[in-house]
Amino acid sequence: MNQSNENDPIVLAITGASGAIYGVRLLQILARSGVEIHLTISPSGAAVIQQELGLTIDLNEVDLACLLSYVPTWSTDSQATQPLTTLESMRSEIHYHRYNDFFTPIASGSFRTQAMVVCPCSGSTLSGIAHASASNLIQRAAEVHLKEHRRLVLVPRETPLSVMQLGNMQRVAAAGAVMLPASPGWYHGVESLDSLVDFVVSRILDQIGVDNSLIDRWGQT
Repeated sequence: MNQSNENDPIVLAITGASGAIYGVRLLQILARSGVEIHLTISPSGAAVIQQELGLTIDLNEVDLACLLSYVPTWSTDSQATQPLTTLESMRSEIHYHRYNDFFTPIASGSFRTQAMVVCPCSGSTLSGIAHASASNLIQRAAEVHLKEHRRLVLVPRETPLSVMQLGNMQRVAAAGAVMLPASPGWYHGVESLDSLVDFVVSRILDQIGVDNSLIDRWGQT
């Protein structure tokens, strides 16, 4: 694996699998951490965000404040809402790229990044990455991370899985990617839906080297 600098940006892609809340929550936590983010969202990802979260996404000009300030109706997180000044500060570190734009920095291996996460990761996105047949920026950026031996984390949520999907997962894992299914644990003192979402987000952050204290870890007092 290539050495990356902790100051290098992180790429986040949101695709059309159920579980949009994982991607949006991950975006919020990364933004709060101060890391530079390169964000891209597929049309299907935007459709799922609208269906599951009730947020309408304009893929030509994404309203970052809408995503960063989103709080689910079921959330009990009293710290979730951000002041306007904080939102402006977080937005300044986020660069949005259109899904079909291959002329962005993240489409090139010469652009240094720390890691990439596809969350959630649809079956079609997984297939495109597994077979190196990029038809959009998300798949191309993922291929870049594999060929440059950088960290790539794919977060599928679909269940059950077909033999073909399992084969695609094995293929990308063998190429160096981390397969991290959105399967929250229940051993960390679950008290709300927030804690189940944060379990998955915390595990993603661990894989890309971003410190976090979203959950009580096993063995901690």
